[in-house]
Amino acid sequence: MNLTGLSSVSGEFLILFALMTIWSIIWKGIALWKAARNNHIYWFVPLLFINTVGLLEIIYIFFFSKKKTQQTEI
Repeated sequence: MNLTGLSSVSGEFLILFALMTIWSIIWKGIALWKAARNNHIYWFVPLLFINTVGLLEIIYIFFFSKKKTQQTEI
């Protein structure tokens, strides 16, 4: 097995890696945006530094991020 270059990496692996990277970036961006908008610094930092291929981000988005309610003044 040649580990000195990319010639040993199969095309299928590269495609899978690229798709997982795109998937992760999309979910991470959405989760970081929501955490920043909601001032959830305790979520923002782990979301920024821990890479879980989107799992932690999806959990935050659907279970822990709350929409801010707008109050109207009368």
